[in-house]
Amino acid sequence: MTNKKLILGLGLAVALSGCTTIADLTGNDSATLNFNAAQDYQLLIEDAKAQRALDTTSSTYKRINTIFLKMKPFADQANKTGQQFDWKLSVLHSDELNAFVMPGGKVVFFSGIVNTLKLTDAEIAAIMGHEMTHALEEHSKRSAGATALTDMAVKIGKGYAEEKFGSLGSQALDIGSKYGVGLPYSRSLESAADRGGLMLMAQAGYNPEAAVTVWQKMNKIDSSGNSAVQKFTSTHPSNDDRIKELNKNMLEAKQVYLAATKK
Repeated sequence: MTNKKLILGLGLAVALSGCTTIADLTGNDSATLNFNAAQDYQLLIEDAKAQRALDTTSSTYKRINTIFLKMKPFADQANKTGQQFDWKLSVLHSDELNAFVMPGGKVVFFSGIVNTLKLTDAEIAAIMGHEMTHALEEHSKRSAGATALTDMAVKIGKGYAEEKFGSLGSQALDIGSKYGVGLPYSRSLESAADRGGLMLMAQAGYNPEAAVTVWQKMNKIDSSGNSAVQKFTSTHPSNDDRIKELNKNMLEAKQVYLAATKK
């Protein structure tokens, strides 16, 4: 059985207030940030393996990995950072509705976001594209002047962590605080990631209309009145606003999609 305390320990440092920034606040260059993030990513994976929390065999993993590999070449084409990304994907066993990316292209999905929301392949691609865009556009540096982990957490917050996951959750928060946790991306950067994600998924042959249905599913969660979800939407575009902005870019994305699927 998966250790849920461990999962939060792995994910909580990136699961505060939605696409949260974890900055080292030193103004390091992209190469250094990517290198350090790669080391932290490896430690995370080693811990996950030790607790049997790393998913490498399930049908959920296989679906996410297939989509990741299909989108990766288009992400490489879009990379204007001056640094070649060593893209990697890991899937963690967890009920958390969460996905995040580390600088340099280290993508992590929690199985819960796929299984709980019953995401289609195209909806997974929408989330994948969103996270890839955060890394490609280096939104962490633009928002905090340093590196970041970014996420799409729904169950978030220190009180929730300590109540549900005990000392390990608190430990993760302490580690996160060392790097300046608590600076969520602006609404404009979230919208930019949504738009970039639309184009990436369309290029890879996934119908961009699925990006809208992701947020329609999120709307159903919001209606539950969960306080953590309300905190998420207070610092990010509302689900309805996201849908509105996505639809503004849908015609362009559909043209890209149609061109990709005719090849």
